Amino acid sequence: MGAGRLGFNSTGHSRITGLGTYRPRRVVSNREVCARIDSSEEWIETRSGIRTRRFAAPDETLCAMASAAGRRALGHAGIDSEQLDCLILASMSHLVQTPPLAIAVAHELGAVNTAAFDLSAACAGFCHALAVASDMVRAGDARHVLVIGAERMTDIVDPSDRNTAFMFADGAGAVVVGPSAQPGIGPVVRGADGAFLDALRMNTSWAAFRDDPALDRPMMKMDGRRVFRWAVDRVVEAGRRALKDACVSVDDLVAFVPHQANARMIDVLADRLALPEHVVVARDVVTAGNTSAASIPLAMERLLCDGEVPSGGPALLIGFGAGLNYAGQVVLLPDAPADPAPAEAPMAAEG
Repeated sequence: MGAGRLGFNSTGHSRITGLGTYRPRRVVSNREVCARIDSSEEWIETRSGIRTRRFAAPDETLCAMASAAGRRALGHAGIDSEQLDCLILASMSHLVQTPPLAIAVAHELGAVNTAAFDLSAACAGFCHALAVASDMVRAGDARHVLVIGAERMTDIVDPSDRNTAFMFADGAGAVVVGPSAQPGIGPVVRGADGAFLDALRMNTSWAAFRDDPALDRPMMKMDGRRVFRWAVDRVVEAGRRALKDACVSVDDLVAFVPHQANARMIDVLADRLALPEHVVVARDVVTAGNTSAASIPLAMERLLCDGEVPSGGPALLIGFGAGLNYAGQVVLLPDAPADPAPAEAPMAAEG
């Protein structure tokens, strides 16, 4: 199987035709995070690989960040919002249950007649949404689908929680999925393991908080060790299946773009997959933190804009998170965006 091609059979073809992101202005250092938790800068970097992360300002709402990323993706794809058939928005941090955030984003983009819906699958949400979009295009149900992963994890993480405060961050990433003359998005591999429901969860429900306001507001809690052990086994297996289903080998890959959960975990996954030295492993988490459903498109853009990988090459994407659930596929990378989100923050890191 040659690089730049996927070998599976399909009645129609799809691929990523546009990519755009939004990175919040504010960069937060480990020193600043340590002012709220019992930890040290060295402990955070050794445990997670994270040195900085982005925190959204009040005006950088989920809708604003998602719309900015979507607008860039549309421009990169060379289409306007009126050509969109559907918008799928993956997020776990939208605090308004209804209406769907996707509809607000579509309206903001001027896609007034576009179907739009939200998808909730935590950190695996982007890859699940990408699979839905690909299937729609391949089946002829849509010609152009905008997929967005957007998160304000700072809204659902306790800044004094030593297990989560240093890890999570904010941002948005988007891709346009359109028709292709050859396969550009491989079959999705997905699953869930409810035996680990409590490994990554909200500490209480909004219903319980409503009935007893003395309770702590619902915030995310994580058993990092259990998530790590589960991911090493299940995510590696899923990655191998995704490669097999796309009829490519690790030697064909140009990049591995997993969910940016933790740099240590990413290194273990890459090692267990036995990736050759030429395969570039995305480590955007080092400067962006864990942005849940936004992390894969953010990491993909960074690799392309830094010139670390060629456009058109096969990359293995895989997301995993609360549930615990996972989804992944092999894709052909798009061209690097000509107008990427600013890589450096206008505001200096605090602390």
